[in-house]
Amino acid sequence: MTLSASELHDLEVALADRLYLQIAGWHLYLGDAGLAQSLAIECSARLDQGAGVAARQALEAVQVPIGGGSTRLPLARLIPSGQLRDLEDVLEPFCR
Repeated sequence: MTLSASELHDLEVALADRLYLQIAGWHLYLGDAGLAQSLAIECSARLDQGAGVAARQALEAVQVPIGGGSTRLPLARLIPSGQLRDLEDVLEPFCR
């Protein structure tokens, strides 16, 4: 399933303000971290598999540079588990 540029932007905006990284008790929203667009692109490439699969695979695919880029971690390792359900909820309308 391919999203139009407008739909992809809408998805990016929805992700930017709703999802966050949690590090040492701090919340860093994806929009502030510059990760919303990457996650939106990865999710859009997987929407035909359903919201649950798209969410999990996209979170694993987005690699977050840590320590000046010397190390990379999958986004899935940096978000709280409850955020997975939030991501699935955001993706549901785009899967139809």
